[in-house]
Amino acid sequence: MLPYWSLYLSSLGYDAREIGWLMAILTGTRIIAPNFWGWLSDRFKRRLGFIRFGALSGFLLFSGITLADELFWIALVIFAYSFFWSAILSQFEVVTLNHLEHKRETYSHVRLWGSIGFIFAVGSLGLVFDLLEISYLPVFVAVLMLCIWLSTLFIWELPEVARQPGSGGVWAIIKSPEVFVFFVVFFLLQVSHGPYYVFFSVYLEAHHYSKAMIGFLWSLGVIAEVVLFIFMHRLLVRFYLRQIILVSLLLTTVRWYAIANGIDNLPLLLAVQCLHALSFGAMHAAGIELVQRLFGRSHPGQGQALYSALTFGLGGAVGAGASGYLWVSTGPVMTFNLAAGVSFIALLMAYFWFSSEKFQ
Repeated sequence: MLPYWSLYLSSLGYDAREIGWLMAILTGTRIIAPNFWGWLSDRFKRRLGFIRFGALSGFLLFSGITLADELFWIALVIFAYSFFWSAILSQFEVVTLNHLEHKRETYSHVRLWGSIGFIFAVGSLGLVFDLLEISYLPVFVAVLMLCIWLSTLFIWELPEVARQPGSGGVWAIIKSPEVFVFFVVFFLLQVSHGPYYVFFSVYLEAHHYSKAMIGFLWSLGVIAEVVLFIFMHRLLVRFYLRQIILVSLLLTTVRWYAIANGIDNLPLLLAVQCLHALSFGAMHAAGIELVQRLFGRSHPGQGQALYSALTFGLGGAVGAGASGYLWVSTGPVMTFNLAAGVSFIALLMAYFWFSSEKFQ
């Protein structure tokens, strides 16, 4: 969905501000929804049941996107389906980590299959949309969402290790300085991704790249991510998390600057797309590991939900919304340059404040 959604909205006649706003709704529901589902899952210990319910509800609600193309209706459908879709993402991380109780470092070997699915879908749809109208996108997305719900029926849930409540509950953990800075850094990382997720495809199309090439460039980034996930468990053993995060943030800054100023340089784009392995892959794996370290066994579901809400949710919404206005008012080059500046601020914060043993 992501590489082609802005192109689909553009085909309906929406301008950059409206596209940015609709994308902000898509990610903004993760601010509240994951915490709601995390609280329910931690309380009732029916994590997989909520995942299945969220997947089915998300599919049914998203199917309504084909009924009308008015701005209000699309916004309503996006909000409704995304609220239930949020029941899946953070809680499935907890289910996965329960299965990997004594070998959490191999999480990336499971996560890479999502990346492989992304490569297959984006690469094949890029070819398809050079032949068919982009208006068929919701049909393809709805079919894939139905398949996701069907796949949840074949997954089983392991009993969770008993929680070990800490003094003061989850808010006592959140208010600690190291957790606060962790969330700010990863929030800024997602803000910097806003122009990429919302307008990278639009930027490429405006410079006369075909949809097949657009799909390939998106897929290349995720291919690099897959390679990273294969070796991530070795990196986690060999390097401190702080080292991985600092290098990833530095190269994320380089990536946004290169896209801003080298959009017509295909070899450069091919090279910097490989940095997606670090700007998303390494940072996400590090983020999942840090949530486990910072929240421990006391609040696993709420910890993952807060990570999703404050980074992918709030950070994604701010990045998407801001990029829509910046795209119109300052232009593509400045928008991506500002994204580089945001990731550089995250780099400085991580350098000065990621110093406790939990970041080692």
